[in-house]
Amino acid sequence: MKVVLSLLFCFLVSISFSQKEQVESVDEKLIQLSGVVISEETLEPLPYTTVYDKTQRRGVIADYYGFFSLVAIPGDTLLFSFYGHKTSSYIVPDSLNDDRYSMIHMVQRDTLNLPEVDVYPWPSREDFARAFVDMVPYDDALRRAQQQLSGESLAFIAARLEGDASLSYTATQNAYSTKLYTNGQLPGNNLLNPYAWSKLIQDWKEGKLSRQ
Repeated sequence: MKVVLSLLFCFLVSISFSQKEQVESVDEKLIQLSGVVISEETLEPLPYTTVYDKTQRRGVIADYYGFFSLVAIPGDTLLFSFYGHKTSSYIVPDSLNDDRYSMIHMVQRDTLNLPEVDVYPWPSREDFARAFVDMVPYDDALRRAQQQLSGESLAFIAARLEGDASLSYTATQNAYSTKLYTNGQLPGNNLLNPYAWSKLIQDWKEGKLSRQ
């Protein structure tokens, strides 16, 4: 009985030491891998890139600046995926001495040359011919609205409108400012104002007086 217990104790001790050595060997192989994913064409960081450890079947997503960090084992295969770029792979080297490793990974833009496509509003020539025959060139209401909103119509209406409240307020404020400017003296006479005469001659040449 004592022999059996001694053998059992030795077996348990050997199992515990082997598990401890295995854990220590695994811990020594773990690497904190950090890096930035950038575009090979523009050298700009690619935000929210998917970094997937194919060997360990787990992964992370890079942040807005393309930075990522994960725990890997030498020999693991990492896959980098980003929309509009080719999925690239990277094998963690097994010759690293430190337990931390930094890297910059570049991915290539995935350019697809699609054949030329002509988009038509009608599915067939017959539908186009039918729509062309049934088309109404002008709507009476639409044509009437376009005529009323033309430049000539708006100018004709504006020339016959009386001054509104905003124009009256502006004229009153101008008169008040002129009164303050000429306070205690005779008001200015535009008959001796060369600027007023030049403006009058310019308006006469442009035909603005005849339209008024």
